[in-house]
Amino acid sequence: MAKRILIKPLITEKTTKLTEANGTYGFVVGMDANKIEIKNAVEKNYGVTVSDVRTITDNGKFGWKRTPFGISQGTKGRMKKAYVTLKKGETIDFFSTI
Repeated sequence: MAKRILIKPLITEKTTKLTEANGTYGFVVGMDANKIEIKNAVEKNYGVTVSDVRTITDNGKFGWKRTPFGISQGTKGRMKKAYVTLKKGETIDFFSTI
């Protein structure tokens, strides 16, 4: 089975501010993807030059709710995010194909 590197772009208020300030874009990536693989995938898919990659793993949040059968407990899924900084003057347009 092929390894999934880039799952989807991360479009939030924080990433929008980072993009406007210093050309940093956010992506949700596979849990087993490393920085080199992320850099190569972004450069191949978007045709840009990556200068820096930072990653963070968000642990799943714990939650519970009351049901007629008692209390149901669990966690929301884990997620790995990558913040990719591009070379000066380069951009990625996520909305060009909409």
